[in-house]
Amino acid sequence: MDQVDGHEIISRYQSGERDFSRTDLSGVDLSGVDLSGAFLFRADLRRANLSGANLNKVNLFGADLREADLSDAKLSKGANLSEADLRMAILSGADMSGAGLRETDLTGAHLNRAFLFKAYLREADLREAELGGTNLSEADLSGADLRGVDLSAANLSSANLQGAKYNSRTMWPEGFHPSFIDMDLVE
Repeated sequence: MDQVDGHEIISRYQSGERDFSRTDLSGVDLSGVDLSGAFLFRADLRRANLSGANLNKVNLFGADLREADLSDAKLSKGANLSEADLRMAILSGADMSGAGLRETDLTGAHLNRAFLFKAYLREADLREAELGGTNLSEADLSGADLRGVDLSAANLSSANLQGAKYNSRTMWPEGFHPSFIDMDLVE
Protein backbone atom coordinates (compact mmCIF):
# COMPACT_ATOMS: atom_id res chain seq x y z
CA MET A 1 0.00 0.00 0.00
CA ASP A 2 1.49 3.33 -1.07
CA GLN A 3 1.37 6.27 1.38
CA VAL A 4 -0.22 9.33 -0.23
CA ASP A 5 -0.47 12.78 1.34
CA GLY A 6 -3.55 15.01 1.27
CA HIS A 7 -2.25 17.43 -1.39
CA GLU A 8 -1.45 14.59 -3.78
CA ILE A 9 -4.85 12.95 -3.41
CA ILE A 10 -6.63 16.27 -3.98
CA SER A 11 -4.51 16.99 -7.06
CA ARG A 12 -5.11 13.53 -8.51
CA TYR A 13 -8.86 13.79 -7.80
CA GLN A 14 -9.05 17.23 -9.46
CA SER A 15 -7.26 15.76 -12.51
CA GLY A 16 -10.10 13.25 -12.87
CA GLU A 17 -8.69 10.23 -11.06
CA ARG A 18 -11.27 8.47 -8.89
CA ASP A 19 -9.79 5.08 -8.00
CA PHE A 20 -7.72 5.19 -4.83
CA SER A 21 -8.29 1.56 -3.85
CA ARG A 22 -5.93 0.14 -1.22
CA THR A 23 -4.18 3.51 -0.85
CA ASP A 24 -2.54 4.40 2.47
CA LEU A 25 -4.12 7.69 3.54
CA SER A 26 -3.64 7.16 7.25
CA GLY A 27 -3.44 10.42 9.18
CA VAL A 28 -4.02 12.69 6.14
CA ASP A 29 -5.96 15.95 6.44
CA LEU A 30 -8.77 15.97 3.89
CA SER A 31 -11.12 18.15 5.91
CA GLY A 32 -13.70 19.97 3.81
CA VAL A 33 -12.57 18.46 0.49
CA ASP A 34 -14.87 17.11 -2.23
CA LEU A 35 -14.12 13.47 -3.00
CA SER A 36 -17.65 12.59 -4.14
CA GLY A 37 -17.76 9.49 -6.28
CA ALA A 38 -14.24 8.37 -5.31
CA PHE A 39 -13.43 4.66 -5.05
CA LEU A 40 -11.58 4.02 -1.77
CA PHE A 41 -12.07 0.26 -1.62
CA ARG A 42 -10.07 -1.15 1.33
CA ALA A 43 -8.14 2.13 1.70
CA ASP A 44 -6.28 2.85 4.95
CA LEU A 45 -7.79 6.02 6.43
CA ARG A 46 -6.92 5.42 10.09
CA ARG A 47 -6.92 8.69 12.07
CA ALA A 48 -7.55 10.69 8.85
CA ASN A 49 -9.31 14.06 9.15
CA LEU A 50 -12.33 13.98 6.83
CA SER A 51 -14.44 16.41 8.83
CA GLY A 52 -16.88 18.35 6.64
CA ALA A 53 -15.76 16.43 3.53
CA ASN A 54 -18.15 15.64 0.68
CA LEU A 55 -18.02 11.86 0.43
CA ASN A 56 -21.38 11.35 -1.29
CA LYS A 57 -21.45 8.27 -3.52
CA VAL A 58 -17.98 7.23 -2.26
CA ASN A 59 -17.16 3.52 -2.14
CA LEU A 60 -15.39 2.84 1.17
CA PHE A 61 -16.12 -0.89 1.18
CA GLY A 62 -13.80 -2.61 3.66
CA ALA A 63 -11.89 0.63 4.36
CA ASP A 64 -10.02 1.09 7.64
CA LEU A 65 -11.38 4.28 9.22
CA ARG A 66 -10.49 3.55 12.84
CA GLU A 67 -10.35 6.78 14.87
CA ALA A 68 -10.96 8.89 11.73
CA ASP A 69 -12.72 12.25 12.10
CA LEU A 70 -15.77 12.28 9.82
CA SER A 71 -17.72 14.85 11.83
CA ASP A 72 -20.22 16.78 9.68
CA ALA A 73 -19.12 14.81 6.57
CA LYS A 74 -21.59 14.04 3.79
CA LEU A 75 -21.74 10.27 3.27
CA SER A 76 -25.14 9.87 1.64
CA LYS A 77 -26.51 9.38 -1.86
CA GLY A 78 -25.33 5.80 -2.12
CA ALA A 79 -22.09 5.96 -0.12
CA ASN A 80 -20.92 2.41 0.59
CA LEU A 81 -19.24 1.76 3.94
CA SER A 82 -20.13 -1.93 4.11
CA GLU A 83 -17.63 -4.04 6.06
CA ALA A 84 -15.63 -0.88 6.88
CA ASP A 85 -13.85 -0.56 10.23
CA LEU A 86 -15.10 2.59 11.94
CA ARG A 87 -14.18 1.68 15.50
CA MET A 88 -13.85 4.81 17.65
CA ALA A 89 -14.46 7.04 14.59
CA ILE A 90 -16.03 10.48 15.08
CA LEU A 91 -19.17 10.74 12.96
CA SER A 92 -20.97 13.44 14.96
CA GLY A 93 -23.32 15.42 12.72
CA ALA A 94 -22.46 13.31 9.65
CA ASP A 95 -25.15 12.84 6.99
CA MET A 96 -25.27 9.14 6.18
CA SER A 97 -28.86 9.01 4.96
CA GLY A 98 -29.33 6.01 2.72
CA ALA A 99 -25.70 4.90 3.17
CA GLY A 100 -24.75 1.22 3.05
CA LEU A 101 -23.23 0.17 6.37
CA ARG A 102 -23.86 -3.58 6.22
CA GLU A 103 -21.60 -5.51 8.64
CA THR A 104 -19.73 -2.31 9.46
CA ASP A 105 -17.83 -2.18 12.76
CA LEU A 106 -18.92 0.98 14.57
CA THR A 107 -17.83 -0.17 18.04
CA GLY A 108 -17.35 2.87 20.26
CA ALA A 109 -18.01 5.30 17.38
CA HIS A 110 -19.30 8.80 18.13
CA LEU A 111 -22.53 9.16 16.14
CA ASN A 112 -24.14 11.97 18.14
CA ARG A 113 -26.57 14.00 15.99
CA ALA A 114 -25.73 11.86 12.93
CA PHE A 115 -28.39 11.56 10.23
CA LEU A 116 -28.88 7.87 9.38
CA PHE A 117 -32.36 8.13 7.81
CA LYS A 118 -32.96 4.98 5.73
CA ALA A 119 -29.36 3.84 6.31
CA TYR A 120 -28.64 0.14 5.78
CA LEU A 121 -27.04 -1.04 9.05
CA ARG A 122 -27.90 -4.72 8.75
CA GLU A 123 -25.64 -6.76 11.08
CA ALA A 124 -23.57 -3.68 11.96
CA ASP A 125 -21.67 -3.72 15.25
CA LEU A 126 -22.70 -0.66 17.27
CA ARG A 127 -21.61 -1.88 20.71
CA GLU A 128 -20.84 1.02 23.06
CA ALA A 129 -21.41 3.59 20.27
CA GLU A 130 -22.66 7.06 21.19
CA LEU A 131 -25.97 7.73 19.45
CA GLY A 132 -27.36 10.77 21.31
CA GLY A 133 -29.83 12.63 19.11
CA THR A 134 -29.14 10.36 16.13
CA ASN A 135 -31.85 10.04 13.49
CA LEU A 136 -32.27 6.34 12.72
CA SER A 137 -35.80 6.63 11.33
CA GLU A 138 -36.55 4.01 8.68
CA ALA A 139 -33.01 2.60 9.09
CA ASP A 140 -32.47 -1.14 8.67
CA LEU A 141 -30.84 -2.31 11.91
CA SER A 142 -31.86 -5.95 11.51
CA GLY A 143 -29.30 -8.22 13.14
CA ALA A 144 -27.29 -5.22 14.43
CA ASP A 145 -25.45 -5.47 17.75
CA LEU A 146 -26.82 -2.76 20.05
CA ARG A 147 -25.40 -4.02 23.34
CA GLY A 148 -24.52 -1.17 25.70
CA VAL A 149 -25.87 1.52 23.35
CA ASP A 150 -27.75 4.56 24.68
CA LEU A 151 -30.62 5.06 22.22
CA SER A 152 -32.72 7.07 24.67
CA ALA A 153 -32.47 10.27 22.61
CA ALA A 154 -32.35 8.60 19.17
CA ASN A 155 -35.17 8.64 16.62
CA LEU A 156 -36.10 5.01 15.90
CA SER A 157 -39.43 5.63 14.15
CA SER A 158 -40.12 2.91 11.57
CA ALA A 159 -36.61 1.45 12.04
CA ASN A 160 -36.26 -2.29 11.36
CA LEU A 161 -34.81 -3.91 14.49
CA GLN A 162 -35.69 -7.54 13.72
CA GLY A 163 -33.07 -9.87 15.17
CA ALA A 164 -31.00 -7.05 16.66
CA LYS A 165 -29.00 -7.89 19.79
CA TYR A 166 -29.31 -5.85 22.98
CA ASN A 167 -28.55 -6.24 26.68
CA SER A 168 -29.59 -4.77 30.02
CA ARG A 169 -27.32 -1.75 29.42
CA THR A 170 -29.03 -0.84 26.15
CA MET A 171 -31.14 2.26 26.76
CA TRP A 172 -34.28 2.81 24.67
CA PRO A 173 -36.36 5.91 23.86
CA GLU A 174 -39.24 6.54 26.25
CA GLY A 175 -42.16 4.26 25.45
CA PHE A 176 -40.10 1.87 23.31
CA HIS A 177 -40.31 -1.79 24.35
CA PRO A 178 -37.92 -4.25 22.65
CA SER A 179 -40.16 -7.11 23.83
CA PHE A 180 -42.67 -6.10 21.12
CA ILE A 181 -40.10 -6.82 18.39
CA ASP A 182 -38.31 -10.06 17.58
CA MET A 183 -34.96 -9.05 19.10
CA ASP A 184 -32.30 -11.05 20.95
CA LEU A 185 -31.44 -10.26 24.57
CA VAL A 186 -27.75 -11.19 24.86
CA GLU A 187 -25.92 -10.60 28.13
